[in-house]
Amino acid sequence: MNNSAPTNRSDQPAAVPLRNGFTTGTCAAVAAGAAAAFLAGGEPVDRFTVTLPDGSETSLPVSVRPDGPGAALATVVKDAGDDPDITDGIEVVVRVVKRPDANIAIDGGAGVGRVTKPGLDQPVGAAAINSVPRRMIADAVNAVRKRFGYRGGFDILVTIPAGEALAARTFNPRLGIVGGLSVLGTTGIVEPMSTRAVLDSLEAEMRMHRAGGGTILVITPGKYGEAFLAGYEPLRAAPSVVCANHVGAALDRAIAAGFDRLVFVGHIGKMIKLSGGILDTHSRVADGRLELLALHATLAGAGPGDLREILDAATVDQGLDTVTRLGLRDAVIRGILDRAEKYLRERADRAGGAGVRTGLVLFSHRDSLVAVGNGAKAIMDGPS
Repeated sequence: MNNSAPTNRSDQPAAVPLRNGFTTGTCAAVAAGAAAAFLAGGEPVDRFTVTLPDGSETSLPVSVRPDGPGAALATVVKDAGDDPDITDGIEVVVRVVKRPDANIAIDGGAGVGRVTKPGLDQPVGAAAINSVPRRMIADAVNAVRKRFGYRGGFDILVTIPAGEALAARTFNPRLGIVGGLSVLGTTGIVEPMSTRAVLDSLEAEMRMHRAGGGTILVITPGKYGEAFLAGYEPLRAAPSVVCANHVGAALDRAIAAGFDRLVFVGHIGKMIKLSGGILDTHSRVADGRLELLALHATLAGAGPGDLREILDAATVDQGLDTVTRLGLRDAVIRGILDRAEKYLRERADRAGGAGVRTGLVLFSHRDSLVAVGNGAKAIMDGPS
């Protein structure tokens, strides 16, 4: 999806292209690589190039200085582009120390959170530096070792001076990540998702698909949904669009574009919000994911102690582990789907799509396909 695509309306200007930024993980990788290059090569470093997960490269400015025998400190100022990211402008500081063996050890220091609950990307006790940033950091310093013929290893400590204060404004405390921010990023890039840019692009993309003669449209929040759809045969051939968090607004525009069958596909950790009538899924609008899971578990027969375990879970996936242990998974998932599809139908009716059919498909990172709603099944089983 091209966020800068213009609409076809002559009375509206084209959306202004939004500037991408870089994740905290990319900043940490640049800083680690630059400090390692300073130590291994003995030369000043003011920019450093890293490889992103998709194989492309990016170069960011960095400030490096010595920090004791065999140690260097590198600082990168995060640029989140045009995304309204609370971490925009923060310093990501990485201290790299030579070690005599060939190992690379990565840890988090001040301002980087530490995991205290199971079910997250990193185990309990580890710094909240996710697996993709860890791999990017390791790749950056390994490239330095190869370039300079350095056979030793490095101790790498990532710190974020403003991290502890900023973390209070995130979901980290609820997830059981204490003491600071998470170092995140699956692509290395921050792609702006402003409401106007996303919805302008959606309108143009939907009209393009509709002009192609299709009447069924698949709508997914983002890259995880796109990856799932690539391997999901029943919907692989259908046109699809990415709506970010704007589920309700995307539904309205799809109806206006002339589609009469709409299938929403998303991770259960996000799409469970639909079962509470929350059709803008951004965390700043509403959360309630675990509360909704606990509600459906109650309706399926879970007891008070079980509900406390669900509410204390770090993620919906972890809460589902409790539901599964209780033998209530099928009933809970069916309840979530039925309520979510009810709210999608009601929104379609309000948007003037009384005859439009809507449905929902849920997946998770653990199980891939979780379940197909009755509405989605009817659409997929019907005529193409």
